[in-house]
Amino acid sequence: MTKKPEKARVAIVDYALGNLYSVQAACARVGMEAIITSDHATIDNADAVFLPGVGAFGNAMENLHRLDLVEPLKAVAAEGKTLIGICLGMQLFMSESYEFGHHKGLDLVAGETVPFENPRGPNGRLKVPQVGWNTIHPLEDSTAAWQESPLELVVPGSFMYFVHSFYVQPSAPKIWLSKSKYGDVTYCSGLQRDNLIGFQYHPERSGLAGAKIYRKLAEMIVKRKNGGDEQ
Repeated sequence: MTKKPEKARVAIVDYALGNLYSVQAACARVGMEAIITSDHATIDNADAVFLPGVGAFGNAMENLHRLDLVEPLKAVAAEGKTLIGICLGMQLFMSESYEFGHHKGLDLVAGETVPFENPRGPNGRLKVPQVGWNTIHPLEDSTAAWQESPLELVVPGSFMYFVHSFYVQPSAPKIWLSKSKYGDVTYCSGLQRDNLIGFQYHPERSGLAGAKIYRKLAEMIVKRKNGGDEQ
């Protein structure tokens, strides 16, 4: 009898500022069992945790503190479970943000979240926020840079869907997973440091290329859960 593939059980953190159901649907399409929750025990028992987000950094941190979710998220990161930040969720990984004032983040990744300041294209100043399709690229001009990463199945230069006015500046450039360019601004559009993974764009809204990211994430989560053994 053929053994059924092992499913990843993931928690999608509900702190009232996320595109929760689109993330849940994307997880389901690649065979993950995903539950939307703010329950500490459910988050702790999941194989991996998604932290989506849309909106303002300060409001997000206020909600996470109000729901007592800051320490559970830090525990997930410290325990080595896969923690995936999407859009604002990735920005919350940073030490601090300068969105409508100065705010402390989760401080899982040393660095800051900063605004687009007058990005300019060939025809002048570009609109902020950036809303729409943009390409992602490895830091090195080689697909080898994405091996064993969530982007392994994605062709460099693929289009992803972005909605943001701010972007992250990690202190360690080596954790950049992908870069993108908006006018004359080149910025970190994805990061990975061991079990921490972040995307500035929305893979769940990025068509076939985004679906490949979720498929690879499902594989990586199960592999990490089993101590890195091949399935």
